[in-house]
Amino acid sequence: MRDAVPLHADAGGRMRLVFWSLWALVLVVKLGIASTLPLFVDEAFYWQEGQHLAPAYSDLPGLTAWLTRLGVELGGDRLLALRLPFLLIAAAVPVLVMRITSREFGSNVGWLAGVFALLLPLVGSLGLLALPDAPMAVATLLCVDAGARLLRRVDAPASLELAAGLALGALSHYRFIAVIAVGFVALAVLPAGRRALRDPRVWTALAIGASAWAPLVAWNLDNADAGLRFQLVDRHPWAFHADGLLFLAIQALFVTPLLFVALLHAGWRGWAAKTPSSQYFALLGLLVVGGFFVLGFFADTERVSFHWPLPGYLALLPLLPAALARWPRVLRAATAGLAALGLLASLGYYAAVSVPSLREKTAGLKWYPTNFAGWDTLADAVRAELARMPPGTRVVADSFKVGAELGFALGKSDIPVLDHPINHAHGRAPQLRLWGLEASGRSELEGPVLLVVSASEVKLKALLDHYQSLCRRMEGLPPARVVDIDRGHQRFLLFPFASAKQADGPCVTPALAYIDAPSPGARVPAEFSVRGWAIKDAVGVERVTVLLDGRPITETRYGIANPGVGALWPRSTDPNHPLVGFEAHVDARGVEPGVHWLRLQVHAADGSVETWPAQRVEIAPAR
Repeated sequence: MRDAVPLHADAGGRMRLVFWSLWALVLVVKLGIASTLPLFVDEAFYWQEGQHLAPAYSDLPGLTAWLTRLGVELGGDRLLALRLPFLLIAAAVPVLVMRITSREFGSNVGWLAGVFALLLPLVGSLGLLALPDAPMAVATLLCVDAGARLLRRVDAPASLELAAGLALGALSHYRFIAVIAVGFVALAVLPAGRRALRDPRVWTALAIGASAWAPLVAWNLDNADAGLRFQLVDRHPWAFHADGLLFLAIQALFVTPLLFVALLHAGWRGWAAKTPSSQYFALLGLLVVGGFFVLGFFADTERVSFHWPLPGYLALLPLLPAALARWPRVLRAATAGLAALGLLASLGYYAAVSVPSLREKTAGLKWYPTNFAGWDTLADAVRAELARMPPGTRVVADSFKVGAELGFALGKSDIPVLDHPINHAHGRAPQLRLWGLEASGRSELEGPVLLVVSASEVKLKALLDHYQSLCRRMEGLPPARVVDIDRGHQRFLLFPFASAKQADGPCVTPALAYIDAPSPGARVPAEFSVRGWAIKDAVGVERVTVLLDGRPITETRYGIANPGVGALWPRSTDPNHPLVGFEAHVDARGVEPGVHWLRLQVHAADGSVETWPAQRVEIAPAR
């Protein structure tokens, strides 16, 4: 029985035109953005996995890596080629929503559901990045469609579709287990679903879907359940935290507020409709969204998770037109308009990240896109440094992020990587060990080496320990070339090891410095004071210069007592402790009022000069 929506035939024809026009426009825009958007670090690692083809990997089943390999095999090592399979898969998602809805509730309703699928920012931007979400979304819809068909009649086509969806999901992500569990519950709750579950053809489909998990199960059995432990245990605190309350605000932001409410309302109405397909869609959607809401109080909050409930929204979309039909016309228009603005904002974000000058303006802000920033500049610097080093110099990265990004840029999928906390935090350490790419230190690296270190990846409090660890593992550190990107907020250090062993003596680490006052983003008068500290192990700091917008503006008085620095970094070997503080008077009366950038230039006693990342200040008009 169809929950009718008052759309006339001519309105349905217009909606069909709107759907295909919007579908084509969104795809063209995404193709343009995907061709220039810098490579995201996870994409780079999936590319690296694709260069080492295997049935499964430490962080994911195999499909994502296989798709990246397919893209670059057909189109070369280019951004668009890497992402093209995911863009095409994502383009099928709104079409599937439209077809499922059309079959269950009529073609006019189907076109409208398809339009809202395109406007939903999580769907409209899907496929821009080579991530597992696109194939998992298609797998979800295949299972949703198959389940709805099985409620009416169990036949071979519906069973085959269910098997295909389950297999595709199993090859996409561990997270697809939630879709399987919720789908089974939804079928078990409904009488027609229980009848379908008694049919051997459905169990055959389930068996085929279960078999697709075999490569991942085998990988975990061979590797002490490392992947499973990371996904289900290591990355989650599994202790109650109030951050789960942010779920509603975050989902309202990324789904857009009115559309978020409309989808939940559609789920409530669908369950109350008492028709099998409506109740089925409602159960799937509400249980997935509600389940991730509850999980948010116990699960990982350090990594991006706003996209996790997407399968729930996909299941609710067929119910959306009927719910919106009961809303006032103005509210319906506002829902569509706000969703369109959300889609524009989502696509606009990725477009802005693609423009270095726009990305630089966000330096120092919380939403600075670190994982997109500066990889091309780093690759150019590495090429230049390698040209000055002996032939056969090996590039070594300090983390999987640097190794994978440089690997794509340089066409090298076998860059050795040092052990690093983020390799474990992202579940990539076991895979690097399996490839034989995890290096413990200099003793394992023959010949000349260029070590590439991401200084901005490590928090300031842990940075000195990281440098000292590199000293021990690399048997000393030569003077580094600093690669500053976006005013130093993406910062890399290139250490050239031309000989087998560095000079004897204490290890000289890169400098550490900090501005205590003014605070980042502070509004200051035209004349203001700058206070802070600077240290450099083994040799110490000689002087510190203050830069404004990249130009020296004053010298500091260095050597002020600051015992707190030594207390925070008790293993520091700077000989100046505790006299490592500085202060200066800045006269900026000749500078245009507004936002400016304050930096430190640290001059060490060994003659080295390092520029510290900039922080923004707002200079008030002179009185």
